[in-house]
Amino acid sequence: MDRGQPDEKTLQAAVAIACRAPSVHNSQPWRWEVGRHSLHLYADRGRGLPAVDPLGADLVISCGAALHHLRVGLAALGWRAVVHRLPNPDEPDHLAAIEFAPADPAASHIALAAAIPRRRTDRRAFSSWAVPEGIIGQLVSRALAEGVEAQEVTGRARDELLIAIAKAAAVQEADPEYRAEIREWTGVYPGASAGVPAASIPMGPTQYGNLQMRKFAPGELTQTDRLEPSEDAGSLLVLSTSSDDQLSRLRAGEATSAVLLEATSAGLASCPLSQPLEVVETRDLIRDQVLGGSTCPQLVVRVGWAGFNADPLPPTPRRPVIDVLTPQERL
Repeated sequence: MDRGQPDEKTLQAAVAIACRAPSVHNSQPWRWEVGRHSLHLYADRGRGLPAVDPLGADLVISCGAALHHLRVGLAALGWRAVVHRLPNPDEPDHLAAIEFAPADPAASHIALAAAIPRRRTDRRAFSSWAVPEGIIGQLVSRALAEGVEAQEVTGRARDELLIAIAKAAAVQEADPEYRAEIREWTGVYPGASAGVPAASIPMGPTQYGNLQMRKFAPGELTQTDRLEPSEDAGSLLVLSTSSDDQLSRLRAGEATSAVLLEATSAGLASCPLSQPLEVVETRDLIRDQVLGGSTCPQLVVRVGWAGFNADPLPPTPRRPVIDVLTPQERL
């Protein structure tokens, strides 16, 4: 890079941080290119999951999460990211162009960056302790700062959301192509660079109270002792946007990252739930019955306290930076 821009090592470090972002089934569907004065994020459609994610919404949300992770990483490294989203209408997979401005890291930037290596997707049952309203408010504020609404779903609306989640699971599990993708991307062998390892998939029931979790390949992760799944007191937040286009999905991904990192900083366990938004019927049900038809749902995020004595979760694998980052001299 030219003088006054992040050097090569800084950019590599920032991209490595970005690639710790969550993605649908840990598919990591992104690639990065270095320009003379900028960094560019592209959707990698070759890593899409057509049966799980026929609209490609999960893919773009995943890339949005990586974009926010990049922004957090750059801020902690002393650079403000100036983001131009969807900069080229003729290249729909060109999701963002990022320019840089020097900026002293704030304590909040350091705190969020420190949460990145600690964040995990926890698919286990959560404890019976409710999440305090003050923390829920912080999560909502983080989403709003990214231009996305986040609503904790309670009462009758929660019942409707749980119905939608169960319906989506039934629809998808009846599809042989969906089942084949689940087998391909979950329960992956040790040493794989993508996919959900068996060590991150709970053994036993996949239903906690009335919440039906997505069924993956057989797992190796034990549930917490002395906790009945029906005691799970996790909160469900629906992230939504005013429209349902590519920019909205990208923003929703950035908000997802912000919410998950804030939850991690607060000591919460978390798990994105995309399944009910992958089926048109249940996506519409959530829009109309849960959100009152006012906004377009993009993702459900489950947060709660990890079960008593819960073992730390292992990190999921990531592709090497060299596989996802193209230097300027190779363009």
